[in-house]
Amino acid sequence: MATEDPKDNTEEDPMAAWAEALEEQKTAAAPDPEQGGPLSGAEAAPRQAFNKDGTMQDINMVLDIPVTLSVELGRVKVPIKYILQLAQGSVVELDALAGEPMDVLVNGYLIAQGEVVVVNDKFGIRLTDVVTPSERLRRVSRGG
Repeated sequence: MATEDPKDNTEEDPMAAWAEALEEQKTAAAPDPEQGGPLSGAEAAPRQAFNKDGTMQDINMVLDIPVTLSVELGRVKVPIKYILQLAQGSVVELDALAGEPMDVLVNGYLIAQGEVVVVNDKFGIRLTDVVTPSERLRRVSRGG
């Protein structure tokens, strides 16, 4: 007689655990579109933006442009001679403390902070603080 292990179900569908984690996040707190959360219903309709002269432009054409999303564990400035001395097993001390939120960057610009999560032996990040869309635009327009 075989007993079914719940872990076996996730091996059949590796995305099931991610879907479950995402669903859990959705039910935990309703997203606030002003905080950069996902849009639903009428809010998900084509987005419009105003030009400086007050005319509207359709920004849908830029929504499919790929960008690089990265999560930064920490930073440290070191001299080149230190880099040249690095070898397998070397430890580089970063400026971030264990347990601190990680920075989430899009093309090098900070958009959020979050905590590391593990689902099915893969790392992910749960966003804990999101920069408002208006602040993101301000940071990009002034170059950081």
